[in-house]
Amino acid sequence: MHIENLNYKQEGQIFYITIDRVKQLNALNKRTILELNHLLCLCEDDASIRVIILTGAGEKAFVAGADIKEFAHFSKKEGEELAQFGHELLFDKIANYSKPVIAAINGYALGGGLELAMAAHVRVASDNAKLGQPEVSLGLIPGYGGTQRLTQLIGKGKAFEMILTGDMIAAEEALKLGLVNDVVSQEDLLLKSIEIAHKMIKNSPKAIKRGIQAINSVFDDSGLKEEIRLFGQGFGTEEFKEGTTAFFEKRKPNFK
Repeated sequence: MHIENLNYKQEGQIFYITIDRVKQLNALNKRTILELNHLLCLCEDDASIRVIILTGAGEKAFVAGADIKEFAHFSKKEGEELAQFGHELLFDKIANYSKPVIAAINGYALGGGLELAMAAHVRVASDNAKLGQPEVSLGLIPGYGGTQRLTQLIGKGKAFEMILTGDMIAAEEALKLGLVNDVVSQEDLLLKSIEIAHKMIKNSPKAIKRGIQAINSVFDDSGLKEEIRLFGQGFGTEEFKEGTTAFFEKRKPNFK
């Protein structure tokens, strides 16, 4: 598969993937999801790779969300299929990956970007990072695991607040909530991620795989299935049309 939107390299036993759509603040589109899936499949079968470090290009954004242009005119059925597509090819794949995935959050991690980071096993954020689930401003809810993984990580009350207000939080607050594991300077972001990766590499790969499986077994997937269904229901509504129109017109939505 020809890779257009990612930079990647292997150094030692660490494989680095950088989402590179800087002009779009590294927003996820279908092509990028397919490319990420392709690389993850290749890495999973390569015994020389022990840890994946995932980050975004530039200093502004890890991933600033999904690419709204791709789904602004979707129907409810198409919206549900969009969520299912993302879950199967990327988000669930990362969450259940047999090797540790570290998200190096180098700026905005919003919507699908925060969901991508939460699917990873460990999150390291730069001190300029901003995190949030602003989907309600589009007339939607998070559709790539956000309602489930955010609640698992920070608790029901704070998850309600973040998802229902759509507000962003700073890296330091994310650290206090347990949403990220560490906060460091932009310059030290990869260094800290590499430090954690090397600690993992010292350990048994089979034990690490079993550890990931055991931790994930605490949570079943019934909530994710319900999220996909409810995410799809938001598409094609008047509120969705207003939310996406306001986004493109760079104004605040007027929900009646």
